[in-house]
Amino acid sequence: MASTCPNCGRRLRWYDVKAECKDCGVSIPNFNWEERLEEDAVKAEERSLAFHRTMNMFKYSIWGTKLRIVRIIVSFLPAIGFILPWFAIKSDAESIGIDMLGIFTDGKSLIDLFGAFFGNMDLFFTNMGYEGYAGVVSYSVLSVLFMLLCALFIVIAFFMILFTNKHPKSKLMVIFDALSIACCIVSGVLFTVGIKSAGAETAVNFGNIPLYNVSGNIMWGYFVALALLCCALVFNALVMKAPAKSHEELEEERLKKKAEKEEKERLKAIEREKAEAEAEKKAAEEQERIVAEAKAKLEARKDKEKNKKK
Repeated sequence: MASTCPNCGRRLRWYDVKAECKDCGVSIPNFNWEERLEEDAVKAEERSLAFHRTMNMFKYSIWGTKLRIVRIIVSFLPAIGFILPWFAIKSDAESIGIDMLGIFTDGKSLIDLFGAFFGNMDLFFTNMGYEGYAGVVSYSVLSVLFMLLCALFIVIAFFMILFTNKHPKSKLMVIFDALSIACCIVSGVLFTVGIKSAGAETAVNFGNIPLYNVSGNIMWGYFVALALLCCALVFNALVMKAPAKSHEELEEERLKKKAEKEEKERLKAIEREKAEAEAEKKAAEEQERIVAEAKAKLEARKDKEKNKKK
């Protein structure tokens, strides 16, 4: 209920539950209802226009052009790169493959390494302290950390395509793609430095995973992942540089398509009415033919009976 009477301006209290104003007697809910109905219609039209503007730009930003369709596909592909093997740590005791599923390398997988780390983080930091935070354990842990940051940034870059749909030329995707590539490169450099820091007969523990006489190398999956990240960056940059349609152009296209659809439906309705009229005409003609044949047979029967009586 309104806080004041729209007619006389009397202040309404919480206990004024009647529809009529106590001072002027006007019906508050029905006062000036025609004008309020017009205002509601205008507001509904504005909300509808805002909704269509949002949906137009959302669809256009994601799959509005062939380039944008390729972009959304290429931006998803880097996820495959994190399933592939990035690094391999080998030793005479255990081996660790830095790949998510552990199907491309021998020994322990990245999941096993996570289990060891979160199962006893103090042991990891103790071993890192023994090597002065500059040995194979320290650099390998940092390498995995930057690998995870790389994954985080590429996921953010992908979802930025959806969240920045109102700005089809946004630079955020390119920025997060660049950060992801930078983290990938840093991860590879840290791993290489860590492996080179392991001397002959080096013995370390990755939590509960013992390593002796450590060696390692960057795997092929790392380069595939880096290539996919670069492809995502290139296509996001191409989309950012490409011309983009305005809200007005998209709304004009939507209305044009709507008009074309309505015209097709109108023509179909006309054709359907014609077909129904033709069917009714044929049915009427068929009925007339049947009636005429029945009358003719009846007349013939009457004539035959008359001839028999004669």
